[in-house]
Amino acid sequence: MGKKWRWGVILDAGSSGTRLHIYRWKDPEKARKGASKEDLRSLPKLVTEKKWTKKIRPGVSTFGDNVEDVGPAHLQKLIDHALKIVPEDKVQDTPIFLMATAGMRLLPQFQQSALTREICSYLQRTTRFSLPDCNLHIQVIKGETEGLYGWIASNYLLGGFDRPNEHQHGKGHHTYGFLDMGGASAQIAFAPNATEAEKHSDDLKLLRLRTLDGSPSEYKVFTATWLGFGVNQARASYVKNLEDRYANTDAELPDPCLPKGLRTTLGGDPVNDRQYGIPTLIGTGHFDECLQLTYPLLGKDKPCEDNPCLLNGQHVPAIDFNVNHFIGVSEYWHTTHGVFGGKGDMAYDFTTYQQRVKDYCGQDWNQIQSKINSQENKDPKIAQEACFKASWLINVLHEGIGVPRIGLEKLPTTNVSKGALEHAKEKGFLDPFKPVDKIDGIEVSWTLGKMVLYAAGQIPPITRDDRYPVGFGSNVDGTPHDFQFAGSSWRPSNRYGNHTIDDNDDDGDWDLDAEDILDKAKSNSTTGFFAFLLILVLFLYLFRKRDRRMRVYSRVNSALRRQRRPSKGSGGVRGLSGLATKIFGGRPSGGAYERVMEDGDADHFELSGGDSSDDNEYSDSSDGSGSSTRRFGLSSGLATPQIVDHHHYHHGLASPTVSALDRSGLVVRTDSRERLMLPPHLALSGVGRRSRAASPTRLKSPLMTPLEET
Repeated sequence: MGKKWRWGVILDAGSSGTRLHIYRWKDPEKARKGASKEDLRSLPKLVTEKKWTKKIRPGVSTFGDNVEDVGPAHLQKLIDHALKIVPEDKVQDTPIFLMATAGMRLLPQFQQSALTREICSYLQRTTRFSLPDCNLHIQVIKGETEGLYGWIASNYLLGGFDRPNEHQHGKGHHTYGFLDMGGASAQIAFAPNATEAEKHSDDLKLLRLRTLDGSPSEYKVFTATWLGFGVNQARASYVKNLEDRYANTDAELPDPCLPKGLRTTLGGDPVNDRQYGIPTLIGTGHFDECLQLTYPLLGKDKPCEDNPCLLNGQHVPAIDFNVNHFIGVSEYWHTTHGVFGGKGDMAYDFTTYQQRVKDYCGQDWNQIQSKINSQENKDPKIAQEACFKASWLINVLHEGIGVPRIGLEKLPTTNVSKGALEHAKEKGFLDPFKPVDKIDGIEVSWTLGKMVLYAAGQIPPITRDDRYPVGFGSNVDGTPHDFQFAGSSWRPSNRYGNHTIDDNDDDGDWDLDAEDILDKAKSNSTTGFFAFLLILVLFLYLFRKRDRRMRVYSRVNSALRRQRRPSKGSGGVRGLSGLATKIFGGRPSGGAYERVMEDGDADHFELSGGDSSDDNEYSDSSDGSGSSTRRFGLSSGLATPQIVDHHHYHHGLASPTVSALDRSGLVVRTDSRERLMLPPHLALSGVGRRSRAASPTRLKSPLMTPLEET
């Protein structure tokens, strides 16, 4: 695909598995050509497809004790899939990232370091993907960073960056908040209102992007993470509390967060009968009690050193739900749109959702299991964990973060513009919270945010320097000391980070233009395709570099002369030059050259460049000297003046040839005639002198082409 497209590969190394994501976007220089003013003020347009993602289990963190196996036994499957998607000629220019999240954060530091070193070494040894900096490309990222990437992805897809006027939520606010919950951690990211942003400026991150026209755009974002607040870790904490609660009994532990009649081990594996001497859980299906037992896990009783706080004593600026509208991904989506239905719901309604959960969890497990058995590809594990996940999500959302209970509590007045109101209603993002999986067909993943940042870093800045680099760091002016760069450069480079391509390379522009023509051709019918091929041929002729154009012109012109047999008496312009004259018109007289003969008899000279089959071909008479026949060579477009010795001709002898290769003696074509000038070394010798009163002899040569350079 030439230089038109850029590609990026990123591996999301989560706690439960590793997921491959591949993205593609237009080369910035190509995207800027013909772009509208609105497009120039936008971020690069990234695309992806469903088949460009792949997930494998378990997670990278499970290789903590066997780091040497993480490459061949785990990552290679994903690399093989990536190589099926990324064009072979683009692999070495395609960056690859592996970003590990909560699962790796739970490992000891020495295991984290050993795994990241081995992963980077393996990828550099076995792939050609661009990986110039291990520390930048292979990381265990902080939860705050994960949340910030998710915030970028959400606002990128919703249009909060590129079309702020369509997303005015009031008080000059046009971005959306981001909530994410995985297996081990949970994140929040949002831009506080102006009052809170000023009050808590030290708590915010400075995020800098770059639009297609090279302009920097900055945002002040708050991000926080809660390690251990993902659904799997929360479940483990919940079961531990149950053990402590029933520590002095050998009886089964009643679990209100399991469907009625379901028995499992403490680890969640189903068992058929009561296991004496082995702690087991027995589901009671009391969802209200489940809510009560999961509430303490929020840590609301932890001391808050910097008010206000949300979960576990973590400081978070006050959230103004008048302007802060949140979307929730991962478990926020799966837990609201899984076994509880609601796949077609446009919005989250607390009352409706809680009633669905109560109805489901109050059923007998045998009844639920019969429904599972009738459905293909339905995992029983999802059904047995659904009630706990629902209770945890409800508590985190409404008791922890403080999202208003839609359908139960009075919602804040939404102060938005008419255009924003219609847009929000259409997409369902007018409420304080909405769970999502995809927006406009693209999955909402923090990996997209990382790649948007990378693509923005490839855009050349207006200032053509790095005063305002793309990335994020502490909320200070300029470039903070802890600034994390996007990892890309607006100066083209190879897989080792070395700059290799000249910004002024004209061939690069030609490649992009040619690809654009071919893309258009492919989208039309067969007739249209051949029409575009014809255009492409003309395009090649008109827009190639001058030296290449002249080389092709000369070769084709010579070939045409060798192949044709000229007709007698033809005085018109022949060959490729003739075709060019017909298509583009005659040459202006002001731009033609004239060589005027020195005084002397014209019949002392003739042009000879090779043998001719007919002495009378291309004959013409010159003014003031009578009619005479001239012979022209057909083997070249240039002829050499020669002296004609009439004494030898009278005796049947061939004329001796005097070569005159100086360019001042060549014949060149004017608008309608050509003149012959004696070479300087012959003129000085006195050969062929004649009266200056005589008219100069003019010789026509339709085979001659103008000298392009002297």
